[in-house]
Amino acid sequence: MKFFSANLDSLRKLYVDQLEQLYSAEDQITEALPKMIEAATEPELKKALQTHLEETKGHVARVDEILIQAKGLYEPKKCKGIAALIAEGEDVIKDATDESVRDAGIIAAAQKVEHYEMAAYGTLRTFAEILGNDNHAALLNLTLEEEKNADAILSSIADTANTKARKAA
Repeated sequence: MKFFSANLDSLRKLYVDQLEQLYSAEDQITEALPKMIEAATEPELKKALQTHLEETKGHVARVDEILIQAKGLYEPKKCKGIAALIAEGEDVIKDATDESVRDAGIIAAAQKVEHYEMAAYGTLRTFAEILGNDNHAALLNLTLEEEKNADAILSSIADTANTKARKAA
């Protein structure tokens, strides 16, 4: 139960609030990716997830930099959306008994996360532009492009992984 709520009475406050949640999201993803890497069996998928883990560490640093510039000291706010998506992914890892089905499920879970992140980064980039924070907008856009690339790589891997999983049906 929340006793105090943020007073989001300006776009700037909403922007900072959303950045705090995005920091939490990226931090949670950094913790979840190693579990996905360990559970994946498709070498191309493992490599893509490992590469994205390294990128995600950079995303955490970028969001941290933006938050420090925008607010100074801050307290990340738990991103409940990413927490739910990660929990779904963990369920797939636990419940899928066939390796190819598990790989297909990991890809599906990872793409859900990518799409959430693309929406968040696109929105925050627009907020930054409106607020005149061109440097922030550029950093947010850079990360948005990395998220789009990760999603495209996962889509490419899914073509093969999903075909293998179909054989398990």
